[in-house]
Amino acid sequence: MSAALYHEALKALAQAAHGAGRLEAADVSLRLDNPLCGDRIDLHLRWDGDRIVALAHETKGCLLCRASASILGLRAPGCGVEDIRRAAAELDALLAGGTEKPSWIELEVFTPVAAHPSRHGCVTLPWRALSQLLSAAAPN
Repeated sequence: MSAALYHEALKALAQAAHGAGRLEAADVSLRLDNPLCGDRIDLHLRWDGDRIVALAHETKGCLLCRASASILGLRAPGCGVEDIRRAAAELDALLAGGTEKPSWIELEVFTPVAAHPSRHGCVTLPWRALSQLLSAAAPN
């Protein structure tokens, strides 16, 4: 199981830790835990009303959670709510075993996770945190 899940591309994303750290002058911040595995993310967001200006995260958890947070750190700045919703829906479809390529190509690192539903929460924790932050920042 671990060889398929923890391949080199996933490890590289987790190690790159795009967006890792604290964001000074964040508009909204949130801590979210996955009580099943112990993953935790503190997500910080700066928002201009239409787009994510900056995103930072402090992530403690497994490679899957850290890689997912790293993808958000890399790709979310500059995105609007609909961009994030679309990418999140593509991730959900991928985890459900879908075969369509996601628009954020980095999400393909999670293809092997589809066969391990107990690990889906690790991948989606940063996305759930971002969804909650966007609801607070852009309540429409």
